[in-house]
Amino acid sequence: MKSDEIKSLFFQFEAAASELEGVECWSARELQNLLGYSKWENFEKVIIKAKDACRNAGEIIENHFPDIRKMVEIGSNTERPLVDIALTRYACYLIAQNGDSRKEEISFAQNYFAVQKRRAELVEQRILEFERVKARAKLSQTEKQLSGILYERGVDNQGFAIIRSKGDQALFRLNTQMLKR
Repeated sequence: MKSDEIKSLFFQFEAAASELEGVECWSARELQNLLGYSKWENFEKVIIKAKDACRNAGEIIENHFPDIRKMVEIGSNTERPLVDIALTRYACYLIAQNGDSRKEEISFAQNYFAVQKRRAELVEQRILEFERVKARAKLSQTEKQLSGILYERGVDNQGFAIIRSKGDQALFRLNTQMLKR
C-alpha cells in the first residue's frame, strides 16, 4: 500500500468519526465502504464475528455496537429509515481483526488500530506514572510535616519509628518496626 493511500485512509477514517452521547463512534454503513466492502450483507457477517469476539471478551455488546436508525434520502425529497450500527473504537478494532485481511483497507485498519491502541496505552501509562510521582511527592511532603511536628513535641527517632510502623501496619498490614533480639 502506497504512502498516499495510507494517509488518505487515515484521514478518511478519522473524518468518519462522530460523537454519540459523548462517545467517539463510527457509522457501520460508512465504515463498510472505508473497509472495502461493497455489500452490506458481507460486512454484516464481519460485524457478527466482531460481536462474538466482544461477547467472548466479557464485554457488553450493546455498549460497543448499539443499533441506530438514520434517515436517508431516496429521491424526490423523500426519506426512509436505514438500519445502522454506531461502532465504538473497540468495535471498529474487532471488525478490523475479523475482516478479510486480503483487502488492503482491512490490513490498514488492523495496523491502524494496533498503533492507536499502543498510543493510548502509552498515554495511559504516562498519566499513571505522573499521578504516582505526584502522590509520592505529596506523601514525602506530608511525612516531612509530620516528622517536624513530632520532633517539636519531643518525639525522638525511636518514637517516630514506632509511629511510622503503626501507620504502615494500618495501611499495608505490614510491620516495619525492627524487632529486638
